[in-house]
Amino acid sequence: MNLFRSTAVALALTTGLSALPAQAQDYVQQNISGDPAYEVEAPRAFSMIGDLLVARPLLIGATVIGAGLFVISLPFSAAGGNIGEAGKSLVVEPGKAAFVRCLGCTTSGYRHD
Repeated sequence: MNLFRSTAVALALTTGLSALPAQAQDYVQQNISGDPAYEVEAPRAFSMIGDLLVARPLLIGATVIGAGLFVISLPFSAAGGNIGEAGKSLVVEPGKAAFVRCLGCTTSGYRHD
């Protein structure tokens, strides 16, 4: 009986320990810990192609148009005291999404908050 118990315990420990890498991979992919160091975004090829051909040109255009609108709205923004917010919303955010974000990613890799 002692041999049977020892074999059962060894088998249970081996099975449990062999499942740990698979379980750890699930935690990293789901980011259950909430730690931003484990947030890895790996876009697929179709996401990169769509980003390169559609999203980037639109975001660059939005940055240029936003810069023009920022210049037009500058007197009103100065009167309201929100030049920084207007510049960030109209120029910086579209520019950051167009030039700082990795190809195919949905969030910017640069955090300056």
